[in-house]
Order: sequence, then structure tokens, then C-alpha cells
Amino acid sequence: MTAPATAPFELVVVGTSAGGLSALGRLVGALPKSFPLPIVVVQHRGKESSDDTMTQVLQSSTELVVREAEDKEPLVAGHVFLAPPDYHLLVDVGYLALSVDDVVAFSRPSIDVLFETAADCYGPTVIGVLLTGANQDGTRGLERIKAAGGFVIVQDPATAESPTMPRSAMAAVRVDRVLTLERLAQSLIELAALGSAERDAAHAKESPALRV
Repeated sequence: MTAPATAPFELVVVGTSAGGLSALGRLVGALPKSFPLPIVVVQHRGKESSDDTMTQVLQSSTELVVREAEDKEPLVAGHVFLAPPDYHLLVDVGYLALSVDDVVAFSRPSIDVLFETAADCYGPTVIGVLLTGANQDGTRGLERIKAAGGFVIVQDPATAESPTMPRSAMAAVRVDRVLTLERLAQSLIELAALGSAERDAAHAKESPALRV
């Protein structure tokens, strides 16, 4: 099932790896409590990371609700849903799902899995965000989001603790925007406020990528 092509943006998906906790804290910390979209996050972490340290650290930096995702949990605006360690996090229309399928790009959770399922279900109404990281996970998923008509934002590699992941995406995907974390948060606020016609106009300005 796919969301209607005429809808405004409905979902933000974020992927990150090395240096990601700090980057995520700065990103969600700059978003208001009234942010109107759910945010779903894959941060690479080992299966031994079973405590709630990441949730607590991010919650201390934001007024949004931060929680580890549960299977079949509804998507709720103003919430940041984190992939649990050693589970893939998938998006379906209106809710989340967890999987213990094989690792993808040496990772479980995998950014590609999150991004690809979001693209398949939400098409042009999803915003894909790729932050700092030391491998190529997320590039294939951003390609899927872009092909489905979604909006693609990459952290400026010059500001990333580990620039490999954003550079990989920029080499493979015609991204819409390349931004610092501070500008990225403001961009999400602006995009979330757009109607469908304004969203389409934002896509039309994608080339060359806005770099701030």
C-alpha cells in the first residue's frame, strides 16, 4: 500500500553510524515540540547495546518524545522512534515493524532496510536524511527514496565526524540538499510545513543540490 502522491510530507527517516549520537542530539534538539511528523531513526549499534543509554541521551536534548520502536507500533507525530539493537526497523503505512532477517551492508539494524521500506510505503511523502557514518549503508535506500519521488537530504561531509556515508550518497544519488546539522533541522521544519503543491515546487529546485 502506498500513500497518495498528492499528500504533503508525512514521514522523516534518518540514518547514521559513526558519530551519529552526537549528530542526532544536535538535530532533534533543534526541532520544536510541535514538529508535525514522526521521525524514524536507524543508528548503527552492536547487539550488546541493550540498555537505554541512547534513548536517554537523545531525550535529554529534545522536547520530542524519544523511544525505542516496538513491533506494530503506530507512527505518531512529534515522536522519534529508534531502531532497537540487532533488529531491522521497517516502515509500513501508519506503523513500524521489527525484523531479525539477515544483516544488510554488515548491519542490523540497516539504514537501507528502513529507507527502502519507507520509500515503498510513503513514496513522494517521505524525507530521507543521511548523516555521519563510516560505510555505504543508506546509499541504496536513498536511491529508492529518490526514485519514489521522496526528498533527500545529506549532511555536509565537511561537517560530519565520519564523512564516508554522506559522500557515498552524494556520489550515487542526486540529492536535494547538502546541509549542516543546524540548517538541516531548519529545513525539516520548513518542509514539514509545506502543502503538496509547495512540496512539488521544492523538488523542482533540487538541481544543483542546495548546500548550506
